[in-house]
Formats: sequence, structure tokens, C-alpha cells
Amino acid sequence: MRIFQRFTLLTLTILLSAGITGCSQKFNDVNDTLSLALFGDNDTEFANDDVQRLPYASLYAQVDDGPQAFMVLALAESALSLTPNTRTQLKWVSSDKGMLVTESGRLVKSLNLPQGNLIDTYSNQPDPLILGLHRASTPMHWQRSIDWQPGYHFDYQLTSRFARQDNAVIMINERPITTWHFVETVTIDVLDTSYKNQFWIDGKTGKVLKSQQKLAPGLPFIDMTLLKPYS
Repeated sequence: MRIFQRFTLLTLTILLSAGITGCSQKFNDVNDTLSLALFGDNDTEFANDDVQRLPYASLYAQVDDGPQAFMVLALAESALSLTPNTRTQLKWVSSDKGMLVTESGRLVKSLNLPQGNLIDTYSNQPDPLILGLHRASTPMHWQRSIDWQPGYHFDYQLTSRFARQDNAVIMINERPITTWHFVETVTIDVLDTSYKNQFWIDGKTGKVLKSQQKLAPGLPFIDMTLLKPYS
């Protein structure tokens, strides 16, 4: 099964012409949600006007060196937390029911990806992305555990250290945006391995605007660029 299958451009045309504007994104019921994904053999790219016209949060996603895909938020819901910090999970769904789940820009789960999936992410410490990497008080280290498949990989402890890089200009919705660039070095001692995630954040709000994150050891990197945020 392919990770992403194509919805036709007719689907988007129908949605736009239907004038679905002014809808709330504070989804309380799965029946009120909409998923729209355009995936194919070539990169998908939309003009800023088209992105803003849809009343749903959206992003571009790319798996390793595969084609760039356009994803629309399907569901936002509260998540169980081991810490007192509020957690909201955003669920982005593809046409073949593949799913990416994020919290404050962090990939925490995936579903129905052919290469394998991140089953869960858990920690008794708040993720620095939730606290905000733009804050001087935010710790630059973190520990969490993850489960992933294929195979029986459960409760592997990961240690993260964040390091700020030079500011970087990225393009979002045809506009250059100056961001704070952070590299997260992730170490899994029991496997004697490590890898690096990257985050480009808004220096004022700490919101993750772009990222490159590895799902788990042996699984691919996912590049994500936020086009229209959830609110």
C-alpha cells in the first residue's frame, strides 16, 4: 500500500467552490472533521490564496526524498499527559488513511505508513517544544520513551539535546520568514545510535513553522512545513 494516494484536483475544486468558510477548527466531534490530502508522484504546491481560502489548518509533508504532499487537519483533541502541561494532538490524515500526529510541532505518532510507524511517545517531563524553545527558561535537554514498529520495539529511552543555530530564512506561502533554527541531537544509548532532528521556529511565539524529524531508528525522516496553523 502506498503511503499516500491521490485525491483528484476536482475534490479541492468542489470544496473551494462550495464556500466552506467561517467554520470553527475547534473540532469536538469526529463527524465534524474534514480530511483533505493531495498526494502523487510529483510535488504538490498551492498558491497562498488557495491555502488561506480553506478554513482548515494545513501543512506540506515529505517522507525522506519522496514527493511533497499537502495535508489538512482532520482532528484536534486533548491528549492524556504525565505532566501538568496542556497537550493538544493534531491529527493529519491522508486519503489512504495514513496519519501523522503532532503535539506543538513534535511528531508523536503515525499510522498506516508502509515503512513502519511510531506507536507512542511518552515522558514525565514537558517537551521543550511545548514550553517554547524561544524562552530562556526552557531546558535544552529532554528524555522520553517511544514505541515503534515493525518489530517489537517498546519503551526505548531517548535523550535529546537542543542547540540553537544561526537564524535561517525559510519560504512559507511564497513569503520569506526569518526563523530561529534549532538542532535536536537524539541519542538512544541501548542501541548505540543517534540522529538529528531540526526545527525552525517563530522567535516570538516559539511555534514550530518547519521541521525535519525522524520517526524512530530505522524509520524515515518526515519534513513538515506549516502553511496555516490550527487556532
